[in-house]
This record gives sequence, structure tokens and C-alpha cells, in this order.
Amino acid sequence: MEQPWIHKAKTDSVFILLPSFLVVAMVFLFQNQLKVIEEQYSFYTWLFLIVFIDVAHVYATLFKTYFVASEFQKRRKLLIGLPIVCLVIGMLLFSFGSAVFWSVLAYIAVFHFIRQQYGFMRLYARNEPKKWAWIDNLIIYTATVYPMLFWFLSPTRKFNWFVANEFFQFESPFLLQILGCIYGGILLFYILRTIYLTLKTKSFNIPKNAIILGTILSWYFGIVYFNNDLVFTLLNVVSHGIPYIALIYFNEIEKKPTSDLGWMHFLKNFQGVFIFLFILVIIAFSEEYLWEFMVWNEQFSGTKQDFSNWYFIIVPLLTVPQFTHYLLDGFIWKTKR
Repeated sequence: MEQPWIHKAKTDSVFILLPSFLVVAMVFLFQNQLKVIEEQYSFYTWLFLIVFIDVAHVYATLFKTYFVASEFQKRRKLLIGLPIVCLVIGMLLFSFGSAVFWSVLAYIAVFHFIRQQYGFMRLYARNEPKKWAWIDNLIIYTATVYPMLFWFLSPTRKFNWFVANEFFQFESPFLLQILGCIYGGILLFYILRTIYLTLKTKSFNIPKNAIILGTILSWYFGIVYFNNDLVFTLLNVVSHGIPYIALIYFNEIEKKPTSDLGWMHFLKNFQGVFIFLFILVIIAFSEEYLWEFMVWNEQFSGTKQDFSNWYFIIVPLLTVPQFTHYLLDGFIWKTKR
């Protein structure tokens, strides 16, 4: 069969499919080294994983929306109104306390991360009959929802999505056993069905099955198997952020005619890739520096300032790009899915 690559076999494989497998392999091969990195180089892990990947991928959305004149005109009301709505909702949530604010945002973030994996899976299954699409949906949601349920039903994990105690949790070994059996049964069904279809049709959808398997591995080992903050961050951030940044560049810059890119036309070459990434990193670092200076005061010395009286506006305002990204992502890819 002709493989349904989004861009090309090599680029899809390296930037969209490989990150999950690569990080899982690194975690198993270099566990001792990762402990040293976590203990002695926390600033650099924060800088690389949180700023250069996680926050940067949020701003990659700009190159599909606000930075594209035609897209902005087409979705003008949405693109102007949604950040305002996010700010208002954020301030309302924060009025109930920071714990409520971060908890709601964490649940929205989890939903967004799950839906991204679903979105990639549907992109790679776009040429397949829709009759059995529910089976693929079942697999991808099982791969993501079970680890989160494990998190909710287990003793306190050594990692957070945003802040401590953001999820409602209660320990239930009995429910975990039941869910574990269901999880294992669905994965076994997926394996047997894939083998059966491969033998029957003499074809195998490489990228679709790779994205499913990569999701299974990264979510299971990041949340269930390992109970480690750096491992969770590595598997969570790398397998989510890098594929998204790659998808934006390939679909919204590299694939488009130069005439459609407007001011972004200079990004459509080898040097342009680095300029694209540089723009993302600069914006991401600027946002995170504001977080450090005004809220967290963790990574930089000399940023200890007390803005706590203004948190009700500062925190929701700084969260607007991230919050907007979570919600906007549900609109801008609909035609692709």
C-alpha cells in the first residue's frame, strides 16, 4: 500500500514518529545518567524541555493562525475573541483560588494532549475505510486514558502536570486491577487485529501503527511504569511538542506555495527552519522569563519580586497563550480530521 505520510517518509519518521520511541529507549538505557541530570542540571532540563519544546510548541500555532493573513481574516472573530474569553475564564477560575485555576487548566491540558494523539492517528488513517475507525479510536483513547486513570487511582505520583494536588485522586487497587485487565485486553486485541489485517490485506499502515505504538509506550512508561518527574516530563513533552512543531512547519510553511506565505516566505528554505525555531524559542523564553520574574522565582537568581497581590490578573494573563492554544487547536485542524 502507499503509505499515508503527512509530509515525507523520512521527515515524518524522524520528527513525528521517532520522538516517542527515542525517548523511551533513552529512559531505559540511561537511567543512572538521567538521575544525575535531574539532580545537578535541573535548570538545563527546564530550559530545553519546558521552554524550548513545551512552551515553544504552543507558539507554533501562530504560524497557522495569527501570522497568516488569510487565516486571520477567515477566523477573525475566533482569533480575536478566544484569547479574551480565555482571560475572562482564567480570572473567574482564579477568583475561586489558585488550586481551582490550575486544576481546571490541568484537565483541559490532558484533554488537549489526548486529542493530539487522536488527531495524528486520524491523519495517518485518512485513506482507510471509516467503517472500522471506531477500533482505532478505541486503541488511541485506551493508550492515553488508562495511564491517566492509573494516575488518579494510585498513590501520589512524584510528578505533576502543573502543580501539586491538581487532580482529584483516590486510591483504589481494585479498580486498578479491573482497568489493567481491560487495558491489557484491548492492547492484545489491537495486536491480533493488526496481525490479522496485515496477513489478509498484505498491507500495513506504518505511520498509523507507529503513532499508536509510540503513544502506548510514552504514556504507559511516562505515567504508569516509571514514577519519576524527569522521565514523565521527557516522555510527555518531547513526544507531544516536537511532532506538533514539525507538523506546523511541514504543513503550513514547507508545503505551501511561496505566494501564500506572505512575510513568512523567507522561512521556506533550509536556513528558514532555524529562523522558524529561533522565533519560537525567543517568544517562549520571553514568556517563561515573565513567569519566573512575576510568579515562580525558581530558575533565575535576582528575580525575587512579590507580585502576589496581582496574581489574580498576572497568572490568567500569562496563561492566555497556553489556554488559547488548547482550545484553538480544536478548531484549526477540523478540516484535516
